[in-house]
Amino acid sequence: MAKGAKPTLLPGGNPQIPKGYGDAPVQAWIAAAPGWKGEVGRRVDSIVERTVPGVRKAVKWNSPMYGVEDGVWFLSLHCFNDYVKVAFFRGASLDPLPPVGSKQKDVRYFHIHQDEAIDETQLGDWVRQASALPGERM
Repeated sequence: MAKGAKPTLLPGGNPQIPKGYGDAPVQAWIAAAPGWKGEVGRRVDSIVERTVPGVRKAVKWNSPMYGVEDGVWFLSLHCFNDYVKVAFFRGASLDPLPPVGSKQKDVRYFHIHQDEAIDETQLGDWVRQASALPGERM
């Protein structure tokens, strides 16, 4: 992507960010997320960083990914028209369960909608629990 060029937004408003590892591509995704979705990305990123010291980050499949070891992930973000999806790859093992189920038996989601308060204590607890479980190799 040319310096200064704005990333393309995919259907639903998810930024199209080149695959990359480390904090820089995740920050590029957050900066490119439209409007309130970027603020949600900043808040979730901050919660993950506070909760999991030394967290690994990447952007894969146009989504920020978080893990505790290289190439193994416990959480990702993705923008849709009306919400930002927080995916917990071993979410079925979290207590309480994140509220949204998946076709994949181990995955659970938490959807954050515009103007919706984020329970940072609960989200942080899910992040803490998820980071202690075996991650998903991708």
